[in-house]
Amino acid sequence: MESVGSLVTEEDVLKAYEVLKPIVKHTPLTHDVYLSHKYGCNIYLKREDLQWVRSFKLRGAYYAIQNLDEKVRQKGVTCASAGNHAQGVAFTCQKMKVHAAIFMPTTTPQQKISQVEFFGGEFVDVILTGDTFDAAQTAAKTYSHEQDTTFIAPFDDPAIIAGQGTLAVEMMADLAAEEVVPDYCFASIGGGGLISGVATYLKAVSKETKVVGVEPSGASSMQKALEKGEAIALKQIDKFVDGAAVKKVGDLTYAHTKQLVDAVISVPEGEVCSAILEMYSKQAIVAEPAGALSVAALEHYQAEIKGKNVICIISGGNNDINRMQEIEERSLLFKGLKHYFIVNFPQRPGALKEFVSEVLGPKDDITKFEYTKKVNRGSGPVIIGVLLNRKEDYPSLLERVACFDPEYIAINDNQMLYTLLV
Repeated sequence: MESVGSLVTEEDVLKAYEVLKPIVKHTPLTHDVYLSHKYGCNIYLKREDLQWVRSFKLRGAYYAIQNLDEKVRQKGVTCASAGNHAQGVAFTCQKMKVHAAIFMPTTTPQQKISQVEFFGGEFVDVILTGDTFDAAQTAAKTYSHEQDTTFIAPFDDPAIIAGQGTLAVEMMADLAAEEVVPDYCFASIGGGGLISGVATYLKAVSKETKVVGVEPSGASSMQKALEKGEAIALKQIDKFVDGAAVKKVGDLTYAHTKQLVDAVISVPEGEVCSAILEMYSKQAIVAEPAGALSVAALEHYQAEIKGKNVICIISGGNNDINRMQEIEERSLLFKGLKHYFIVNFPQRPGALKEFVSEVLGPKDDITKFEYTKKVNRGSGPVIIGVLLNRKEDYPSLLERVACFDPEYIAINDNQMLYTLLV
């Protein structure tokens, strides 16, 4: 394996592939009829959501732990993760009978915590700490130093990168069997381990394939690193796309991305939510937010990919069903269909009926209405949610709301108010 200061090579990825071949599932590369028709090209989905731990992270975790000296390995390992890397480590430790202390942010969905405990069993201790991955990682490294265990990095390690790259070996072999050469490959970026491994192999065997990394807009740490010329920490991030919500990418993954990746783009979290819902309703695929990043990016490449062969890596399917309501809400907000207002209503009978008849369009709907009558007041504030039939109807809705109450407040435009009231 190359040293930390050197880039991982095609040979490193192939070595990892031979080790992992009997361990990981060779996940399907499926031609997606719906997306291919929608974008006028041939789209293939690399279904890492069907991996044993429902994400690609098993590949890097197993290979990194397997590479340790047996005596070192038996002292135990430590890792930090928002969920998927933890599951990969837990699965590996159960299989190798190695103890692991796994640090996870307190914001991690319960579904992922339960899966880590399931895969690791008696060999895993889950420790919840900090609000972000970075805080959990700091605590994990301190623990690892104090307890003399090996810290298994989630992305910035040559063994991790080589392990993640093995999925590219599989998908290129599957495409070769169909005599297909990919023109584009879209993959999510959190810390950068996946895109680094995939780009390493693809650029060695198919230089003409354009590799595009996709980040959530609220945590575009790789884009910022490329702008600044080095990996730097973002001051704050949106943690919604938890599998890719990393404040700072790795130095090694940054170097791989800078040299091998053709483009890095960011997509809004609401657009990711729309992709999740569409994949579920049209293709019966349950993708987690990070897993849907590659598909969400297609909207930004419609002209370039027309008539081309395109791979989207569905990096994970660990989605908590309890988040679906929030996912639908974010999607509607992104599409400009759902809007919230604070409106002063006259405290008299018939005021709501007046609002419905004079303000709402014929196909609009009220989704939220909160009002408390105040004694001895002529009017009172109402929190009201409106679902539009078409986003183009919003300007005329605003005009009608202003006629009803010139002092209204549009809550969507004020994140603090939205978080407090909605």
